[in-house]
Amino acid sequence: MTQLEMARNNEISNEMKIVSEKEKIDVKYLIKKIAEGRVVIPASNLHKNVNPIGIGEGLKVKINANIGSSPDRAEVNHELEKLKICVDAKADTVMDLSTGGDIDKIRREIIKNSNIPVGTVPVYQAACSVDDIVDLNERDFIDGIRKHIEDGVDFITIHAGLLRSSIPFIKKRMMGVVSRGGALILKWMIHNKKENPLFENFNEILKMAKRYDVTLSLGDGLRPGCLKDATDKAQISELKVIGDLTLKAWEKDVQVMVEGPGHIPLNQIEKNIRLEKEICHGAPFYVLGPLVTDIAPGYDHITSAIGGCLAAYYGADFLCYVTPAEHLGLPNVEEVKEGVISSRIAAHAADIARGLGGAIDWDNEMSRARSNLDWRRMLELSINPEIAKDIRERCTDADEDVCSMCGRFCSVKTSKSAINES
Repeated sequence: MTQLEMARNNEISNEMKIVSEKEKIDVKYLIKKIAEGRVVIPASNLHKNVNPIGIGEGLKVKINANIGSSPDRAEVNHELEKLKICVDAKADTVMDLSTGGDIDKIRREIIKNSNIPVGTVPVYQAACSVDDIVDLNERDFIDGIRKHIEDGVDFITIHAGLLRSSIPFIKKRMMGVVSRGGALILKWMIHNKKENPLFENFNEILKMAKRYDVTLSLGDGLRPGCLKDATDKAQISELKVIGDLTLKAWEKDVQVMVEGPGHIPLNQIEKNIRLEKEICHGAPFYVLGPLVTDIAPGYDHITSAIGGCLAAYYGADFLCYVTPAEHLGLPNVEEVKEGVISSRIAAHAADIARGLGGAIDWDNEMSRARSNLDWRRMLELSINPEIAKDIRERCTDADEDVCSMCGRFCSVKTSKSAINES
């Protein structure tokens, strides 16, 4: 049985118990949210060492890190190194987006070595198996999905909402289709003069997903790739189809989350979140960023964190990290870590702003340590203790009780001394 099916039967799974304990919420509340489709627990029955998490309404905002090979660099050990960095930096999930080398081996090794949920985009590997995506037949798409599911992935992205009816809207865009999966599906549809094979075979995909309780992440093939295309007719047309597919998945007891933009101006983020929640019936929302400006290559982990924080505040449930290498190339290990930390900051800030129980406790602990000039404790509490320690050691003698910014003019020491003398 799937987590959704059990929740509807008012049964408590081990995964639900674990998630309720992690989130410090009543398991009955969790069951209710899962039964409503507003929370998912992506945990395949085949991924035996996975430590389950919950994604959705009323829970802490989660973050995903993308890893994976490319045709230029395809080493299993390198991907496992990136996986370790993601886990150590406390990413909640990881997605393997490999497009080079022995893709099957890389995926299986990542699943075997990961205790956090693993996601994939099966159409990427399907495209890698031929010289041109148009050479695939419908069964190739479905067989590719089956392979990933049977290997034990916890969630899969499928771009089933991009239909031929959206093509006229795409033609009016500045950047067209920037989703890799979306672009591949679009090319296949136009060349073969057929409807999206993932849409046409959605019922079969649901059967495969239900068998091992694999969560579907309904991909935003028409997410905006620049601010000018944000919240346009192409994006909304796909979202409406995804809303219908969400209901179909729930009818078959399959867990679903919905992917979202993309590049969105700050003033349109709230509208986008509200549209998804309305059109997709409250299903958990998984956003890439959103990036709030297009002019910062090399710093897009920052533009993404700004948009991600605001999106999460308005109700997004799951943030896909963006690294400094976004729009430029494949991220290295350090850039992967930067992306995870940036997204974690955004998620935590949103949890505080939403009033999530206990979220601000971490900050209060840090404030107490700062008030006491307890440097050891401050470094321990840092979201990235390693970099905080490096900067402290570089800038200030270890035995000093102040930092090199203020020195003897330390505001904390000065104010406490003044108060004590008053």
